[in-house]
Amino acid sequence: MERDESISIRAEAEKAYKNALAIYSGYKVGAALLASSGKIYKGCNVESSSYGLSVCAERNAVANAVVNGERKFIAIGIYSDNGALPCGACRQVLWDVCGDIKVYIFDTRGSYKTLRLSELFPFPFDSEKLKERESK
Repeated sequence: MERDESISIRAEAEKAYKNALAIYSGYKVGAALLASSGKIYKGCNVESSSYGLSVCAERNAVANAVVNGERKFIAIGIYSDNGALPCGACRQVLWDVCGDIKVYIFDTRGSYKTLRLSELFPFPFDSEKLKERESK
């Protein structure tokens, strides 16, 4: 099952990668987020000349899924030239929206690795931290 899942996610993440708008860095990233409904939502990085306004592929995939009513997620695949990991902002958004999902990291050479988000983000800031603050 996981192999079939990773193949489907990889194919969709690669499609998103091909649509990335990396006009300044040239560094393309595609992401594919698998919802518990079985649907896969894609996102790619979109760069702006004001670099801080650029949006990563992972966050675009999350936004795409949420816009379409999804709230429960199983896995995300991230496709790039060299198998890059999500940035800190993406890790935070993935944790907040998706929880401890599987993360597939793919590269253009065909290799991949599978992790849990908690391995990439072992000490998250989340709603539990907000509750701790409120209880004081």
